[in-house]
Amino acid sequence: MITRFAPSPTGKLHPGHAYSALAAWQFARQHHARFLLRIEDIDTQRCRPEFSELIETDLRWLGLDWERPVLRQSEHLHEYQRVAHQLQERGLLYPCFCSRRDIQTELEASGHTPQQNRPAVYPGTCRGLSKSEQQDRIAAGEEYSLRLNLEQALRQLPSQLSWNDRIHGEQLIQPQLLGDVILVRRDIGCSYHLCVTVDDARQQITHIVRGQDLFESTHVHRILQALLAFPVPEYLHHPLITDERGERLAKRLGSESLQSIRERGISAAEFLHGAGFTFPDF
Repeated sequence: MITRFAPSPTGKLHPGHAYSALAAWQFARQHHARFLLRIEDIDTQRCRPEFSELIETDLRWLGLDWERPVLRQSEHLHEYQRVAHQLQERGLLYPCFCSRRDIQTELEASGHTPQQNRPAVYPGTCRGLSKSEQQDRIAAGEEYSLRLNLEQALRQLPSQLSWNDRIHGEQLIQPQLLGDVILVRRDIGCSYHLCVTVDDARQQITHIVRGQDLFESTHVHRILQALLAFPVPEYLHHPLITDERGERLAKRLGSESLQSIRERGISAAEFLHGAGFTFPDF
């Protein structure tokens, strides 16, 4: 059994990250499993080396240990691009020239109202472009990403796929939740969905412990696992840590960092006692 904690170094870790890391680490200890740390640093614009170093400092402060070497996604970009090329050769990816503004305009014109706290599903604007149109626009220098052609993908898969969550039980995939997701971003040549699926298979992860906010992403990851003939791990999507207003902790909201807590002279034991973390029965 192998599990992992896979943060992105786009900012400082906060107590929500601590909870997720401890949940995975405790699962590993409870089941005598291997525990890995993966640094998901594909976003070259937002990820910074100092945040990667601080992640390891914070985890050591919490009392966690992990196997070496640490996998850093930025060192494997060519491997993700190779897998993306394989999917493209199978007709499963198509170029999308839409900006976020283009997508928003199209959704508003169609009267679509995104559900609260859920990303809008891409309306398929570029899915119907002919090969010649695609080639002409690429030749003209238009920037584009590559999206999963969900309709084509489902034609190559069994009629029904599922995955098991130790907390929520057996789940049938609902591909319509995220639609034609981006698998190759125009700026970095890959994406979270593609990289995390490839790395979980590469590292032979058997149990993925992560937050409930990534629950819906698992539907996409299960599709990619089937398309790429990857093994299917078990999942444990744990509850999220929230603030006094009931909002989940997030870097973008300025949640207090573990570094700040540590620099206030609070020990890890004091922090954990005060946080009062309780973990699901794994």
